[in-house]
Formats: sequence, C-alpha cells, structure tokens
Amino acid sequence: MASDDVSQRLQTIRDAGLFRSLKTVAGPQETRVELDGRDVLLLCSNNYLGLANDERVKAAAAEAALTYGASAGASRSVSGTMSIQIALEESLASFKEAEAALLFGSGYLANIGVIGALAPEGVVLSDELNHASIVDGCRLAGAATVVYPHRDVAQLEAELARYAGAPLAIVTDSVFSMDGDVAPLAEIAALATRFGAKLIVDEAHGTGCLGPGGRGALAAAGVKADAIVGTLGKALGSYGAYVACSGEIRELLINCARSFIFATAPAPPSVAAAQAALDVLIDEPGLVDRLQANASLLRAELAAGGLDVRSETQILPLVIGAADATVAIAEQALRDGVFAQAIRPPTVPPGSSRLRLTVMATHTDDDIREAADMLVRAVSAGL
Repeated sequence: MASDDVSQRLQTIRDAGLFRSLKTVAGPQETRVELDGRDVLLLCSNNYLGLANDERVKAAAAEAALTYGASAGASRSVSGTMSIQIALEESLASFKEAEAALLFGSGYLANIGVIGALAPEGVVLSDELNHASIVDGCRLAGAATVVYPHRDVAQLEAELARYAGAPLAIVTDSVFSMDGDVAPLAEIAALATRFGAKLIVDEAHGTGCLGPGGRGALAAAGVKADAIVGTLGKALGSYGAYVACSGEIRELLINCARSFIFATAPAPPSVAAAQAALDVLIDEPGLVDRLQANASLLRAELAAGGLDVRSETQILPLVIGAADATVAIAEQALRDGVFAQAIRPPTVPPGSSRLRLTVMATHTDDDIREAADMLVRAVSAGL
C-alpha cells in the first residue's frame, strides 16, 4: 500500500472522530496509575479482582521464570507440554467442574480455535453483540453463520428450528464486554439440548466475577456448556486463555484447533501467575462480592448525579451517543483525574459511543465516589 493511501485512510479515521492513540501507563495496573505522568483513578481495566499486582501472583510469576524460563519455546505439539501447563489445566478444569481444560495463548486464539474445531460445517448461531474474536472465529470456521438479535431467545429458537437437521452450534458471550449484561444462559442451554446443538460460551468477563465462588455466569445459571472459553488476563490477572470441556473435545482441539497447533504455548511466568491468582480466588471468594458491591455503588452514585447506567455486572456502559462528544467527555474526565476509556465504532454500533466503566474489587468506596463525582461533572460539561 502506497504511503499516500495510508495517509488518506488515517485522515478518514480522524475525520470520523474514530482515531485511536495509545496512552502510556508507568507501573502496574492498579486502582490508581501514573498515566502520561499524571496520577489518575483507573476505571477502564479488566483487572477486575486487582490480582495483576498482587504480591502472591507476582512472586509466582517470578519464581516460574527462574525455574522454567521466560518462554514455552514453541507450540506444545512441537516442543512438548510443560508440567506447569498441565497443572494449571487440571486446576481450571476442577474450578469449572469440567472433565478437562486446554490452554491457549489468548482469548482471541481460544475462540478462533474452539469454533473452528467444533463447527467446521453446518450452522453456527451467534449473538449479534458477541466479541470480535467470536465473530472472526465464525468467519474462519467455514460453517454458515446466523447472527441472532441480542439475547433474543425466541429468534434463536426460530433459527434453530429453521436449520434443524444440520450440525448446529450456538456461541455466545456470557457477559457482554461493552454492555455489561448477561446472556440468558438457562434458556439457551435448554434450546441447545432440545435441538442437539453444541454450546460454546465465552466466560471472559464472567469468570472470577459472577456465580458461586466466581465460577462464572454458567454456574450462576446452573447450566453446562460443551466448551467454556475463559481468559487468564482479566479477573485472573495474567495472560493467556483456556477452554474447559470434555476430555474428548480437548483431544479434538489438540488435533484440530489451528490456533493451538500453530501458536507458541503460554509462557511459564503467565501460567504460574494465573495458577496463583486462581488459588487466591478459591481461597478468598469474598473478592467477588467486593467487586459487585463496588459496581453497585458506582451505579448508585452515577444515578444520584443524573446518569443512568444499565448493567448488572462490573462493566458499566455510560452511553453518550456521538463519537466526538464521547471523546471530549473522556478527555475532560482524564483532566479531572479519572481514566475512563471512550469506546467508539466499530467496537460498538454507530450512535452508541460510550465510556466503558469498569470497577475493581480493590477500589475503595472513596475511590468510587470520587470517580462518580468527576464523571458527572465531565458529562455535564460535555453535554
């Protein structure tokens, strides 16, 4: 591509108010961070339980680096599986009450791999607000994809009936990353059973945040899935991902999931950090309660300031509408001392640009009230 084509495309993005630039954070992901040289409250991280900077998690990562090295070296099908990887898979399977689990390099790779392996033909039914990794996984799988309206169980049932007789798979986020709402998993699981469809659920934003002991939205709904995708880089404070499933599906993924076969395995420090974080979550389930209490407090404080944020989880979308207005409000909030990221198309539909607010279990009540006050002022100034 010629340089003038690149310049033109960038200018088009700028003109639409959709240009993105990276901000520099000095130090760890904490409730407060140094952003471009300023101390600000962090209200847009997926480090939901605050474990990314937990001393136990950091110590485990450091010890693993010294013991096992900094890298896995290659894909597991090439240079072998490390014992530390197997141990984490066994822990995750137990935590998710599944027969087995398999690690992937990232949530993106996990979704691409599991959808491609479980739905190489037939029809995949996907919620319209599923994460981009699910969208891309459906595109790469080769199966026909039917996108059903968000959380619309009646339409999902109609589509399943329409394609009855074909191999079917349903894929959905459990917690939707930009809206903070939860899929109707009990109803979806019932439909999957009725129509003989495989059920793939991405618990990236549910694990460690919802359900008994933080086991996720599926556990909260009391239902199972054929494959549960989860990340290690959100509530578990590390990096990587996993699929919890049956032993047979694990073997299928090892043999058919291209993003597992052809990607370097997760690094030992990340694996050990995730194991330590999982141990903390199991030992301290009150972290989940604290996280949701913080979310409830922020919703209440914003509502008291006249801002309606509709969500039932730790993700609180403050919808503004226009992209340029959203950016202006985010910049004003940052000047006041709150880092709240502006989310614009194509991440969200046109006309629904928003500040995607997220709390951590480690935020204090004072942090939450201070952030809410600054956000109310920023929105009032921006509108």
